[in-house]
Amino acid sequence: MTDSAVVAAFRDIPTTTLADLLGREHVMDIGIRPLWQPVPRVAGPAFTVRCPPGDNLMLHAAIHRAAPGSVIVVESGDLDYALAGGNVCAVAQRRGVAAFVADGLIRDLAEVRALGFPVFARGVIPIPGVKSVALPLNERVRCGGVQVDAGDVVVADEEGVVTVPAARADEILTAAHAQLVKEAAQTLDDWETAHRARIDRILGEQGFEA
Repeated sequence: MTDSAVVAAFRDIPTTTLADLLGREHVMDIGIRPLWQPVPRVAGPAFTVRCPPGDNLMLHAAIHRAAPGSVIVVESGDLDYALAGGNVCAVAQRRGVAAFVADGLIRDLAEVRALGFPVFARGVIPIPGVKSVALPLNERVRCGGVQVDAGDVVVADEEGVVTVPAARADEILTAAHAQLVKEAAQTLDDWETAHRARIDRILGEQGFEA
C-alpha cells in the first residue's frame, strides 16, 4: 500500500502534469468526467469494484468496506442503469471515501452536487440497477480504458482521471514536483521563444517553408 503522505501529496499535482509523465495508457477516456463543477482535485488509493451490467451490489458493498481516503473505482460499462444514487454517495462521503470513479452512470445528481461529493462517471440515468451478483473486491479492473489495481493512486480533477501505479508513486511524485518547479520558473516569454524554436525545427525537418 502506498504511503498515505505520498498519496496526499498527489492532491497538489494536476492531472495534466501526471499525463505528461505517464502517457496515454494511464489516462481514462473522455467519457469519465466530473458530473458537477467546479470539482475539487481528489487523490486516493484505488478501492476496486466490478459490477456486471445492470447490477450494482458490489459498489453498494464497497462503501462499507473501503478505507477512509479511498477512491472507489468501478468497472461496469453499463449505460442503462445507475450504479449509485444520493444516499449511497452520502454514506460513502460520511465514511470518508474521497470520490467515485465509475465506468457507468449514477442518479440523484442534484443530491450528489449538493453534498459536494466528487463523482467521475459517464453520466446520469434515473433508473437503478439490481443487487444480485457478488464478486470479489479489490481485484484488477478496467475503467475508462485503463487497467487499475487496488492501491494504485487515482488522481482526478476537471481535466480528467489519471492512475499512478503504486510501485511508481514515489518516482512519479518526485518527477511531477520537479516539472512544476521548472514550469513555475519559466516566464511566458521564455516559453514562447522555446516553443517557436521547437515548432520551426519540426516544420523545417518536414520541408515546410513560409
